[in-house]
Amino acid sequence: MRLFVAALFVLFVSLTGQAAGVVVQGRIVDPSGSAVPGATVELFSGGKAAMTTVSGADGTFRFASVAAGSYEIRVTLSGFRQSRAAIAVGASAPAPVTIKLLVGSTAESVAVAGERKADADWTKSARVERAVPPPPAPQTRNPNAAPVETPKMVDSITGGVAGGVAGGLAGRGPGFGANQPADNESYAAIEENTFRRVHEQPLSTFSIDVDTASYANVRRFLNEGRLPPADAVRVEELINYFHFDYPDAIQGAPFGVTTELTTCPWNARHQLALIGLQAKRLPAGRTPPRNLVFLLDVSGSMSSDDKLPLVRTAMKMLAQTLNGEDSVAIVTYAGWSRVALPATRGDRQAAILDAISGLSAGGSTNGGAGIQQAYEIAQQHFVKDGINRVILATDGDFNVGVTSMNDLTRLIEDRRASGVFLSVLGVGTGNLKDSTMERLADKGNGNYSYLDSLTEARRVLVAEAGSTLVAVAKDVKIQVEFNPAKVGAYRLVGYENRRLRARDFNDDRKDAGEMGAGHAVTALYEIVPPGEEIGAPGVDALKYQRPADRPASKMETIPSNELMTVKVRYKQPAGETSTLVTVPVQARLSATRNAGFAAAVAEFGMLLRHSPYKADATWEDAVKLAREHRGSDPDGYRAELVRLIELAASLDRQATTTSVSRR
Repeated sequence: MRLFVAALFVLFVSLTGQAAGVVVQGRIVDPSGSAVPGATVELFSGGKAAMTTVSGADGTFRFASVAAGSYEIRVTLSGFRQSRAAIAVGASAPAPVTIKLLVGSTAESVAVAGERKADADWTKSARVERAVPPPPAPQTRNPNAAPVETPKMVDSITGGVAGGVAGGLAGRGPGFGANQPADNESYAAIEENTFRRVHEQPLSTFSIDVDTASYANVRRFLNEGRLPPADAVRVEELINYFHFDYPDAIQGAPFGVTTELTTCPWNARHQLALIGLQAKRLPAGRTPPRNLVFLLDVSGSMSSDDKLPLVRTAMKMLAQTLNGEDSVAIVTYAGWSRVALPATRGDRQAAILDAISGLSAGGSTNGGAGIQQAYEIAQQHFVKDGINRVILATDGDFNVGVTSMNDLTRLIEDRRASGVFLSVLGVGTGNLKDSTMERLADKGNGNYSYLDSLTEARRVLVAEAGSTLVAVAKDVKIQVEFNPAKVGAYRLVGYENRRLRARDFNDDRKDAGEMGAGHAVTALYEIVPPGEEIGAPGVDALKYQRPADRPASKMETIPSNELMTVKVRYKQPAGETSTLVTVPVQARLSATRNAGFAAAVAEFGMLLRHSPYKADATWEDAVKLAREHRGSDPDGYRAELVRLIELAASLDRQATTTSVSRR
């Protein structure tokens, strides 16, 4: 009897262990053996992806509760060959798997079971499988672009966990690293803000901007071994990619206002004033019901791995966070639009995942029809006090149907009044229409993000879904009045396409930016003291009338030690009347790590743009500032910035050397 009971116990333990599954784990490395963070790691069974994760900051990955069976691990990362490793899972956990990513575009798998294998044993002891995926759809190349040469290796640079790109980067064509147009990509021209004399223009007014697309796009260029085109660099979006230590409540408003004043790092004669807005953060587990309609571009231009396949994987990650209170629908558009998934409860995971898996690319692009259909579905399933959002994923290449930019923006402006906002996810390279997507998100009371990796997709749609989707304020505008006794001139750093007229500040009909839960908005002003020459031309004195704004020396001023006054107007997400918040700023230095790190990012952006206002800025100073003011960095985003600045400096030096050698 005892033997029988013991046998039953052993059988029970065995079956329980098999049901629970075991852990499959390992590490992703580059050819030098350095950790590769941010790689997409998929566990395949029977030709289907059973689990998906992303390698961590140390290159490690982990799948829990894996049932016994035969599997294939596939590792994908932009700039590397796809690697595959076969693995058998039994009753006990297999040895950790180390997978090496090789530089290039041809799929090649090289894996080693066990982390103690030497590099010399890679191809001897590993199970190697080679496969060549279908070639990406051909993309139209700008006939004026430089011819593509065989890529050549540059110094290995390991990217941070935020960017998810590691070293072994390839240059493209002659003039490697130079600021060149990226094939058929298009960017709105940026005319940088100039210095303004306070006695001529005492008010500075602009809409907030919570977009982060420019930072991820700049990161993509640098990780490809190229400096970005100047107009791809929007300094405010670089700064607003990062979180800062700001309070999140003030005077009953849904956001806090922080101000700081420090010496300007790139011009010691000037000061740098920081204005920081921090939206209140969403309590953990308190996401409102979500009514999401994905509007997916499935045209032929979306077939490459960094476009629709990336979006599919990102959507599956988001789907895993949905619950029974949520609703999700999918509308696709190519030559026509169709409903790939009608509005479906978020807990119907199988139906949602099947619909996502069935998405494929082909045809021309009729974005206008899809946008109308997506908004109609969102309005039919509108959730009061919930998240009502159309999420457009595209490379922005509209070429059939409603293609006029004015027609598209009018369509979206009309729809935003319903309370359905628009988020835009830009993907891909070569024909990215950045200018189109930025404008659509702006007009749709939404935000624009660029997905350069699955890690960024997870950041936008999962890790920061609150700030991405949950609106806490709309039409947020900032107006700064400068004290002429303390400020001779000023320059707003960035926000060139968000500037407003002074009278727009009090006009509630004027559209402005939206803030989501947890969003941080940072603006910097370079301050010139009175009497300091700014090098900007003035105007002759008027002959027949007295100017309305006279120099400070000739007009009555109110004694004050204030440097400036910051005013913020905002509306509730469903409101139409704005509320005013006013914050005076004293003329005394009060900087923290916030101003120091924001200044480092701004300096990085100005150097990338070769800005005429960069003064004494250098790559070395930007790196030093970023390191000195890095502060808390749990996700590694700030450490990644340091690496990107160093990479940009190297590429800039190479471009300069190449230019000189050609003369």
